[in-house]
Amino acid sequence: MGKFVIKNGRTGFSFNLVANNGQVIATSEVYRDLDNCKGGIESVKKNAPIAKIEDQTVAGYEAVTNPKFEVYKDKKGEFRFRLKARNGEIIAVGEGYTAKASCVNGIESVQKNAPDATIEQL
Repeated sequence: MGKFVIKNGRTGFSFNLVANNGQVIATSEVYRDLDNCKGGIESVKKNAPIAKIEDQTVAGYEAVTNPKFEVYKDKKGEFRFRLKARNGEIIAVGEGYTAKASCVNGIESVQKNAPDATIEQL
């Protein structure tokens, strides 16, 4: 089981979803207050397990409805994912991966770890 780690920075609160091995598998935006940050965590817990994958790296990809994980290539040519809630808001993003299979593994790790993850505040 993973854990959500909340950090209080200069501009607000953010969280990382961390796997059992200590690796960060998803990151949030910066929220102005702690309650909104915790709401973001709850949204990830609820949406990640049911989200489908939309692979935007394939020509003519099939668009899927929210919630969804969007797989795309960044400016460096690395594969990344973003998790969108039902309302279309981005609620978590992944790191850059050199291989698409690794990116998909990251998504599967979020789906596996998020629902039962504990919450820790630094």
